[in-house]
Amino acid sequence: MIIYPKIALFVDKIQIYSRPLRDAHGLIGMAMSITHLGTGSRGNSTLVEAGGVCVLLDQGFSGRQLEKRLGRMNLLPTDIDCIMISHHHGDHGGGAAIAQKKWGIQILANERTAMELNLDPMKTTYFGSLDLIKIGDDLSILTVPVPHSGADNVAFVANYRGERAAVITDLGSWTDELVKHVHNCQHISIEANYDEDLLNNGPYPFSLKERIRSRGGHLSNKQTGEFLAEVCTENTRSIVLTHLSEKNNSPHLAESTILYHIGDFFSGDIDISLQDGPEKTHFVNGKGDLHQNVVTIKSKSEK
Repeated sequence: MIIYPKIALFVDKIQIYSRPLRDAHGLIGMAMSITHLGTGSRGNSTLVEAGGVCVLLDQGFSGRQLEKRLGRMNLLPTDIDCIMISHHHGDHGGGAAIAQKKWGIQILANERTAMELNLDPMKTTYFGSLDLIKIGDDLSILTVPVPHSGADNVAFVANYRGERAAVITDLGSWTDELVKHVHNCQHISIEANYDEDLLNNGPYPFSLKERIRSRGGHLSNKQTGEFLAEVCTENTRSIVLTHLSEKNNSPHLAESTILYHIGDFFSGDIDISLQDGPEKTHFVNGKGDLHQNVVTIKSKSEK
């Protein structure tokens, strides 16, 4: 067993003990919340809060942008307990080293991702595929490998007191393993990168179009709809479509395509996360109910 400051590393399980955090919302003690700070080719990061801890999934923004986006929620970078990086591409991990150096935030990543991003080994904890990372008393996050060219990418499945939320991005196809772990989640955030017709008729060179369409590329709206048809159940209350291409997609096309595949049985909410977030926070409470609010949270002095 290897001991890091604040972190105990076990086989297939990582325990992170939280520092004291703000009590900014009445639901914070009984709900897991998911807030996308922004998704797209210019940066991605998702905030998960549960049980008094704050975790970022990916950090693809500059330090200034991260401060600005967290500031809209009355949070500081120093309020973040740890950052988990899905893979090393700049729009997902390009700001990880900044977070380490400027604020001393602990980074969790697989070995290849950490090496590609030149992360400080003394402030980095390494996870493997299908490792369970326990953060605080009740929040755990599972790392599930997904295919993406030139990267060891993972999806994240968070579990808080039995309620589960999946965050999945940068994949051109899916595996049975991913279906198994995402099936029946209460919340699913997943990329819907491109519309097939817009990509085919768009300005990208043929080689780039082929890479985007490949098994290790990105999911089209149609593919995302097919995947959601496999994993959504009556317990799925919320879907957020992320990482939409600004040239090869539109919110209307993405949402309408997904509804074509799941509209007959899905009765929850579908939202779109764009580049300039945060916009909404999704709360899943202990009863599986979904609450949506704008992410702006009043400071204690305003209450």
